[in-house]
Amino acid sequence: MSDVVLQVARRILLPVAVLFSVMVGLGLLVTRVLAKTWPLTVEDAVNRELAADRSAGWNDVSLVFSTLASTQLIVVVTVLVALVLRLVLHRWREPLFLCAAVSAQALVFLFTTMVIDRNRPAVEHMDASPPTSSFPSGHTSAATALYVGIALLLALRAKSTPAKVAWWSLLVLVPVGVALTRMYRGMHHPSDVLASFLNGVTCVVIMARSLLDRTVTWGRARLPVRPSGDGVTPAGASAG
Repeated sequence: MSDVVLQVARRILLPVAVLFSVMVGLGLLVTRVLAKTWPLTVEDAVNRELAADRSAGWNDVSLVFSTLASTQLIVVVTVLVALVLRLVLHRWREPLFLCAAVSAQALVFLFTTMVIDRNRPAVEHMDASPPTSSFPSGHTSAATALYVGIALLLALRAKSTPAKVAWWSLLVLVPVGVALTRMYRGMHHPSDVLASFLNGVTCVVIMARSLLDRTVTWGRARLPVRPSGDGVTPAGASAG
């Protein structure tokens, strides 16, 4: 049991803690150090331009992408995909990977918003503002972890390069669309969504290296066996 705890701490908890520190550092840079320097000084102009270009059609499209990354739908899709993976593959690595990646990004996002206090863009907000900081974007971070995670799993099982490219192209478009949507709807600055890509992708990488890598053993590795005399004796063990 102690071996498993050490592995979890070293391969998962420590990297996630480092990611949290990086996110907080970026948040402090954005809000306190670089707020009045280029390119952050043009962020308000970007948000105003997007708000000025709103139309009924684009409003509907943005609502679709924003809904794809809502907390409720992210949870539902994560659970359903995890269940399908478990039933189809008959193992826990892939479902645990997906759930862990989505959960880790949520924790990093939540604790980062508790430290970083950033106002929403100074344009009309098309959605109700949750009681969290604008930095980073929770919708973008969650969409990145979920849909990039699914893309990785499907690409690993794809038989051909075109299939791999298709899965990546299709599913990576979702978090990109979510990021543009959150800015279009006046909910986040460009730097908010860029930081969220970092959060989501890094959580996918951390969990993939820990849970999808078959060379990683959790706990004590079973000793190999070899014939010895009349029976089978673990390698390195005495027969008498």
